[in-house]
Amino acid sequence: MAKIKIGIVGGTGYTGVELLRLLANHPDVELQVITSRSEMGLPVSDLFPNLRDHLSIAFSEPDVSTLKNCDLVFFATPNGIAMKMVPELIEAGVKVIDLAADFRIKDINVWEQWYGMEHACPDYVEQAVYGLPEVNREAIKQARLIANPGCYPTAVQLGFLPLIENKLLNTDFLVADCKSGVSGAGRGANVGTLLCEASESFKAYAVPGHRHLPEISQGLDLFNKSDNSGDVDLTFVPHLVPMIRGIQATLYGKIENSNNFKLSEIQALYEQRYADEPFVDVLPAGSHPETRTVKGSNMCRIAIHQPQDSNTIVVLSVIDNLVKGAAGQAVQNMNIVFNLDEKAGLNIVPLMP
Repeated sequence: MAKIKIGIVGGTGYTGVELLRLLANHPDVELQVITSRSEMGLPVSDLFPNLRDHLSIAFSEPDVSTLKNCDLVFFATPNGIAMKMVPELIEAGVKVIDLAADFRIKDINVWEQWYGMEHACPDYVEQAVYGLPEVNREAIKQARLIANPGCYPTAVQLGFLPLIENKLLNTDFLVADCKSGVSGAGRGANVGTLLCEASESFKAYAVPGHRHLPEISQGLDLFNKSDNSGDVDLTFVPHLVPMIRGIQATLYGKIENSNNFKLSEIQALYEQRYADEPFVDVLPAGSHPETRTVKGSNMCRIAIHQPQDSNTIVVLSVIDNLVKGAAGQAVQNMNIVFNLDEKAGLNIVPLMP
């Protein structure tokens, strides 16, 4: 079978270089185009020496006529870039996976409110498939345009999913208390992410409202509405921790009909729900997953707890924000679209220590 021709728009950020790392050894793809206006003409391995002997391609200027020769184009760009190029690529028969937020939120007014710009192609938002494979695998198989989920939304939705699907939570008050490594802020220069600013410190941020909140709420509402249930009420608080990679999501909810609630049954429910999912690992009862156990991998590890035998359920969900939270999930979606082994390019043992 001929290899899939791949283009990457925006190859110099952390998600871009992570895509390069994962695709460099993918058995079924050929990287044809990697764009960067600022680094045009520079060999990729000169900017990222970890890719020496793996990639011989140079950065080029973004050009739709060149990208049209690809089978699939990844956008690893800031919000607002992909939507300006997607219509022409889609109409040319190129499949697109956007790692930014341009197509994640179906309500255009909500998107424009949170992202502070007018959407360039709202008609394409409706046809975009939200790329959470554990929920939308069948739709992803047929998709022309995939909205790759955000990092916090991936960890939170996978953690809450089995409980909300089965109507076991009181959805009037859910809490997602989440911590992320500094790479989640991107590769651009920023005082707040300097070593002397972020190291030896720990803080919450965007407490009044984070851009990932409407994305998470949209997903949880969809899980919850099979019987026309009301909207989920979620409190989401992100934190910055002094590490490079990783997200820890600690999720809280109250169990409905708590007199009938047994933790062993919830444990079994999670194990059954994710039994056939190659990148979700439900740990044994009583476990405490650590971000270092998923570092560099596309895995989400989950554990469930019932503190003090109360009606409160606590779900612990950890991912690598650059892999399952971004580039790895994008490659997983690509594999599904082209009917490849879902683990191709992603069968990676996490880095320890």
